[in-house]
Amino acid sequence: MRRPHSRLLAPAAALLLATACGAEHADTGASVPVPRATVTDPPVDGVRITSVTVPTASPTPSATPDGVHADRLPGDSGISAAYQVSNDGDRALTYTVLFDFTTDTGAVMANRKVTVRGVGPGRSTSGTVALGALAPGASPVTRVKVAEVTRVPADEAPSEAGACPSSGVRLWADDGDAAMGLRVVGLHLENCGKRDYALDGYPRLSLLDDDLGPVDGIRVLHGGAAVATGTGLDVPPAPLVLKPGETALSGLVWRNTTLAGTAVNVPYVRVLAKPGAAPVTVTPNLDLGTTRKLGVGAWRRADR
Repeated sequence: MRRPHSRLLAPAAALLLATACGAEHADTGASVPVPRATVTDPPVDGVRITSVTVPTASPTPSATPDGVHADRLPGDSGISAAYQVSNDGDRALTYTVLFDFTTDTGAVMANRKVTVRGVGPGRSTSGTVALGALAPGASPVTRVKVAEVTRVPADEAPSEAGACPSSGVRLWADDGDAAMGLRVVGLHLENCGKRDYALDGYPRLSLLDDDLGPVDGIRVLHGGAAVATGTGLDVPPAPLVLKPGETALSGLVWRNTTLAGTAVNVPYVRVLAKPGAAPVTVTPNLDLGTTRKLGVGAWRRADR
């Protein structure tokens, strides 16, 4: 049996921003480069921050990581981080990265999530994540760190928007809800194609570890009542046909209760909407505690 691993979390190493060294403000008010700190910290699961930019206190225009100057929008903090994503695996991957913007002491003032799609094996790609507006009353942000990284096969990445997949359907998981140790995450399916799409029964699930290998020893049970009452996942299964543009809902429910034994965390779930459907891998982070069981709801129309 493959032992499940913990979710891919970054070490707490933060990136201290350099001060503006030698920058001068001309009497004419001309643009000056914003101080940009080069970062040499090691990557986190293939993602590393290469530089961080924080404007000075003066109201001069900001600079993008490539040195191009541009006026910031009102309220924009001008704080950003350049990052690089490198895939050392043997298949194309889609990365979802959570960046934390913190104070000197590590307090998180804001975070931003970025999805980088289709990074080929042995390839790297770069980008920039911007803080944007900082919440009123927030402490000054001086550091940025990679807080969390998830990686799924590019051809199995969930898609909530954008071009319709070749399968003709989009499937994704929402951020879920938590109460008293109970977790419920919705599974959403949209027929974005040009033909009717038939469903009948429950999604087929495969539980995967950090290396996208199978996790054994978890009971997948039909219906929310298998875990808790009142989850909304106990609609009896029934055939339904989605017209183009129509949507369906299912969901996952579990408890993270920890008693005797070893707690289990399952970071990835591969979902088949029905037998023979194209697989989609979602990242609900199933912190199952020691319960070792997961409930799944039947597909139902989203408006019911």
